[in-house]
Amino acid sequence: MIVRHFLSWVRTASAGERAEATRALARALLFSDLANDDRGAAEGALLMMLDDGSPPVRQAMAEVFANNADAPPEIVRALAADQFAVAAPLLEQSPVLLDADLVDIVATGESDVQCAIARRVKLAAPVSAAIAEVGAASACLELIENPDAAIATMSLDRIVERYGHVAAIREALLACDVLPSSTRLKLVEKVSSVLVGFVTTQRWLTEERAAQVADEACERSTVNIAAASEGGELNHLVAHLRLCGELTPGLLLRSLLSGRTELLHAALVELTGLPEKRIAGILAERAGSGLNALLTKAGFPASILGAFRAALNAVHEVGFVDSYDGMARLRSRMVERVLTSCEHDEAASEALLTVLRRYATESAREEARRYCDELIAEDQISTLDIRPIAA
Repeated sequence: MIVRHFLSWVRTASAGERAEATRALARALLFSDLANDDRGAAEGALLMMLDDGSPPVRQAMAEVFANNADAPPEIVRALAADQFAVAAPLLEQSPVLLDADLVDIVATGESDVQCAIARRVKLAAPVSAAIAEVGAASACLELIENPDAAIATMSLDRIVERYGHVAAIREALLACDVLPSSTRLKLVEKVSSVLVGFVTTQRWLTEERAAQVADEACERSTVNIAAASEGGELNHLVAHLRLCGELTPGLLLRSLLSGRTELLHAALVELTGLPEKRIAGILAERAGSGLNALLTKAGFPASILGAFRAALNAVHEVGFVDSYDGMARLRSRMVERVLTSCEHDEAASEALLTVLRRYATESAREEARRYCDELIAEDQISTLDIRPIAA
């Protein structure tokens, strides 16, 4: 009876009145103890109201059904495909919408629709993957900033691939405490690629020089990321580097010359398949025959074996770096020792000596910058010390 009166009344009611009446009928369907016949009639009336030309009427239904798992699925799906002002609360909250529904909506929806879905609580990994694959930059940013979203590493990598050049997305990714090391490295590589393109377009550097600077910056970042990684995370990073062809002797030598051995250790496990304890023992002994055999098994050329032996001895004598700021910084004493050793090694190639001389220049410049920074800091402290105390 009530539904029959409703259907007669809405024909002449204003849009505002229809919206309030539709809201009341939707609430009655969810929360009132209606008989089966009345429930069926109410649902039929609400299905009819989907054709109402006034968006506030449809929006009233969407707001009532948004947080309720008992809302009629047919009505929810229809409202979710409506204009954004109507669909928004359902896209962002409705438990009735299945992951498959959300994936389809992401694939065909505009950026505001994708953003609403990206904000959902407990967003499932398949939906996150869809947003990462086809979503707008704004939707991917919402996804990254959603603490309840389940995001697979491959989805993060895809976001980096598509939008790593967007500053807001880079900052959001780097702010993630659980960002995988391999994804962090991909982000560095993406930024380096963008910068190389910029400086070469501006003709500030030649393509060759810009590429060399970018490669060196990526190596330093890789050493830093590796030094901050532990256990399985470091092993995953090493596997990624090997797959990408970036697990080079040059990278591992830089890591050693920065006072770090973790990356070399994990790389040798990956490259040789030998047990970790066995590799740790050989690296600790630093004996010529055992070390040479290990590095050769890992695929290192003979021309670089002496450099690694000298670097390991230098690490043992000079010590490890235990501060984050010093992780990727080449240590001048170690570089000089290895360079001197290789200059007297007939097996050392000219290419290796060139790299070591470049490292020596880099470490000298870094030492000079640090020295100047310390002088400025001391001068500022002295200025503060002699400043008269105010009366």
